[in-house]
Amino acid sequence: MKRILIIEDELSIAELMRDYLEINGLSVDIEQNGQRGLQMAGEGGYDLVLLDLLLPGMDGFEICRQIRSKQDIPILMVSAKQEEIDKIRGLGLGADDYVTKPFSPSELVARVKAHLSRYERLTGTREEEKDEIIIRNLIIDKSSRRVYRSGREVSMTSKEFNLLLLLASNPNRVFSKEDIFDRIWGMDSAGNMATVTVHIRKIREKIEIDPANPQYIETIWGVGYRFAV
Repeated sequence: MKRILIIEDELSIAELMRDYLEINGLSVDIEQNGQRGLQMAGEGGYDLVLLDLLLPGMDGFEICRQIRSKQDIPILMVSAKQEEIDKIRGLGLGADDYVTKPFSPSELVARVKAHLSRYERLTGTREEEKDEIIIRNLIIDKSSRRVYRSGREVSMTSKEFNLLLLLASNPNRVFSKEDIFDRIWGMDSAGNMATVTVHIRKIREKIEIDPANPQYIETIWGVGYRFAV
C-alpha cells in the first residue's frame, strides 16, 4: 500500500484529503507542523507528500527544498496562494505539481495517483507496466484509447488520438507537418498539410491549460511540432 504524508495545518482540509485518499486504497498520515512534517518525510518512507505552503514551524517552500535535496519522491503543493510567482517558485524548488484551494477532492486523488504511477514508471518499481503514457497531468491510455487531463477524461476523435499518441510516444522529437500527415493520414489520403495544423489546434484546446502558450505540444517554427517533457 502506498504511503502518503499530508503536511497541512488546517485539520479539516487535511482530513478531507485523507478520507478521499484512503477510500482509494492509500495509507495516509497527517502532520500540521512544518518542522515535524519535514522530519516525518525524511524518516517515514513515504511515497508522496502533499504539502501546504503556509505552515507553523517552517513554510512549505523550505520543506520542499529540503525534501528534494535528499529524496526523489513526488511532492504536490496544495495552497490557497494562487499567484503565478508562487507556483513558479514551488515548481522551481522541485515540486511536481501545484494544486490551488479550493480543489476538487476527486481531482486531487487523480493527480496523486497519476504522479505515483509516473514515479513508478520512471524508477521501474511497478510490478506490471500498464499500457499508459503519463506526462505531468496528462495520461494517455493506449489500450482503451482514452486521454485524461488532471484526472478528467477529454474526448478525442480517432485522428486526434493517433496524432497525440505519435507525438507523446516520441517525446522531444520534432516531426514535420509532412511527416505527421504521412503517418496519420497516409500519403494517398485526400487533404493537405493544413489539416495537421487544425488537428494540433484542436488537441491543444483539449489538453493545454492555455492553448496559446502550450506546455505539451510545442511549435518549432519553420520545422514542425514536438511533445515537450
